[in-house]
Amino acid sequence: MVKISPLAVATALAVATNVDAFVGQRSYLSRTVGKLHMSAYPTSHEDILWTPSIKTGERDEILGPLTKYCEDLYSVTRRKTRTVSCGPINFGSDHPIVRQTMATTDTANVDASIDQIMRCADKGFDLVRITVQGRREANAAAKIREGLFKKGYDIPLCADMHFQPVVAQLVADAVEKIRINPGNFADGRKDFEEKVYESEVDYVKEREYLVEAMLPLVQKCKDLNRCMRIGTNHGSLSSRVLSYYGDTPRGMVESAIEFADICRSQDYHNFVFSMKASNPLVMVQSYRLLASEMYRLGWDYPLHLGVTEAGEGEDGRMKSAVGIGTLLADGLGDTVRVSLTEDPEFEYEPCNRLAEMAESRLAATNPEADARQKAVRKYVDTRDITTYARRVGALPEKKEEEKVDVGLFLNPNGSVISSISSPMLSEGNAPYLYKELGFKTAVGMPFKDIATSDSVFMRTLPAADDSKSRTSLRRMMEVGTGVIVPAEELEKNPLENAVALMSLTEAVAKNGKLPDGAIRLAVEIDGSEDDETIAKVKDLDPMMITVCIDENLSQLHASRRIFEILKANDVMTPAIHHYKTTSSESNELALELGTKIGSLLTDGNGDGILIEQVGETNFSVDFLRNTGFSLLQGCRMRNTKTEFVSCPSCGRTLFDLQETTAQIQEATGHLPGVTVAVMGCIVNGPGEMADADFGYVGTLPGKVDLYYGKEVVRKSIPNAEAVDALVELIKSYGMWKDKEEAEEVEEAAVAA
Repeated sequence: MVKISPLAVATALAVATNVDAFVGQRSYLSRTVGKLHMSAYPTSHEDILWTPSIKTGERDEILGPLTKYCEDLYSVTRRKTRTVSCGPINFGSDHPIVRQTMATTDTANVDASIDQIMRCADKGFDLVRITVQGRREANAAAKIREGLFKKGYDIPLCADMHFQPVVAQLVADAVEKIRINPGNFADGRKDFEEKVYESEVDYVKEREYLVEAMLPLVQKCKDLNRCMRIGTNHGSLSSRVLSYYGDTPRGMVESAIEFADICRSQDYHNFVFSMKASNPLVMVQSYRLLASEMYRLGWDYPLHLGVTEAGEGEDGRMKSAVGIGTLLADGLGDTVRVSLTEDPEFEYEPCNRLAEMAESRLAATNPEADARQKAVRKYVDTRDITTYARRVGALPEKKEEEKVDVGLFLNPNGSVISSISSPMLSEGNAPYLYKELGFKTAVGMPFKDIATSDSVFMRTLPAADDSKSRTSLRRMMEVGTGVIVPAEELEKNPLENAVALMSLTEAVAKNGKLPDGAIRLAVEIDGSEDDETIAKVKDLDPMMITVCIDENLSQLHASRRIFEILKANDVMTPAIHHYKTTSSESNELALELGTKIGSLLTDGNGDGILIEQVGETNFSVDFLRNTGFSLLQGCRMRNTKTEFVSCPSCGRTLFDLQETTAQIQEATGHLPGVTVAVMGCIVNGPGEMADADFGYVGTLPGKVDLYYGKEVVRKSIPNAEAVDALVELIKSYGMWKDKEEAEEVEEAAVAA
């Protein structure tokens, strides 16, 4: 007798009876759960119809391969989702993007929490998350909810839960939403213990305790119509998932799907997903992979977007914009939280602006955006969203007859090109310009440092008889700084060893002929060119391409088309994004760059950035240079300073996070290649600092533990001594460099 699996029986029944429960034509579970459990829902892991295995190939066999990850690759169209209710607000594609934040007060301090939540609501937030560590905080949450109602505030609250399934059930009585972390909700405190699974059967056996922990909460949320967020974090995957899938986007997605299967087994669908990581590339890949799996499964749950532990200031906003903005640009995301190491009220502006930028790009509601997207010439998008592979342009090589080393004009890990003007080169201004461009100087001569602009861009040159300014320019060129100038300017005002910039159309017409004195060609592509013209870049053999998209075209889609054509024709010329800004506010510029250029760099498309101010703007050369390097570092391309992964603080935080982070940045901020995680508590400690070399983690009031990677190396250090102890720890692993050392080496080089 042939044995037929329950899945096959259920699927056959569904097809035969034309069952169309829940959503999605291809959703096998939505078509079968009603048939299998007409009178009762599953009560054990053995009864649940789990999503087919990805490792064995069963999912591909039953449901077919992954296809799309967004609604439309060529137009910004919001991904269609169901509506998930959360008190007075709704998540989903039929509703505005929800803006949310997290309180930093001790939840047990009811009055302080109410005051801060009211400030957040007054600022414009739609939802506030609060920390719930135990029963005391659960009871406080009820009082906070009641106190807010009495003051006329109905803003919904979300309880942030780790390790405490029973407490989660208690607090569900009081708040509108529960956030659970699949990495530690049922697994207890994370220990990084490696487990060995001989087979898939061994792995799935351990679902029993997940179901035991999760089912009561699901039933409670369903009965009370509470909302839930299944919030996976890159650094806090359970040791079980880490051992089986590794520290990967796939592990994040599979962890979330397991918990969703438990929810769905009870016919509970009032939940959203999140896939947070401190690394924007991992974050973007994880959300795209989850979205793609949901398309395959026929699921339509909303997405909560966020880059965890983004940090503070422009860097924190930049990193958040890179991750969140990239996904919003593809129509993914229904609620946003920007996690900054600042008071929660300060998160509103970047959160709101990212949502506004996303809404302004939607083709369905913005005719101008629709026209720009439709104006992009047809192309085939071949990006593989399941992996990251950067297109690395081939650097130019110095020719024997050349007097300067053009190979130094660009950097293989990503280049920053600064826009400067002729007056900056005067004898009196040149020393200040050298500093603004990041040069070190000795006896007045500039020398490149780790974060010096690789090249400069000038629309006009100093007059030929302005010897002082020309000398300043020549000194930069002698140490490997490229000077990029429009060809028409060089024809009027020649400069020896300059790089001549022409539009691609002009370069093709002139067959790449250079003006007198120019050493190499650079071509500008604006996206209006046809495929054949763009392919001619290979014959012209310029040292670089600048991608400066026509304002009548969608920057995202026109740029993607250009890189597809370059790939199809095996053109490996470095491509620099030329971004023109009219912004006069630093935070706004960070959000613009992260969203518009970061969305391309996260796909591996681009070899650097040139930021040019247009109109009445007042940014310094130094600020724009540092902003460019921050963009490259945020996109995991070029590391020029210490990378800080700092949690945004919450009610669990055991020290003054903002003050401590500032102290650590002052002490260790000069160490490129080193990543330091600053975490206010154990939840955001070893569980959420997967990218860090060193960790500074609050464990007890007034005490800090220090980590090397994921290993505790020093425990219970008094707060007053902990920063110095961190410095000593970095030194002990050979990753320390004194701040003065670089200047001493430079002086020695000059003397030699």
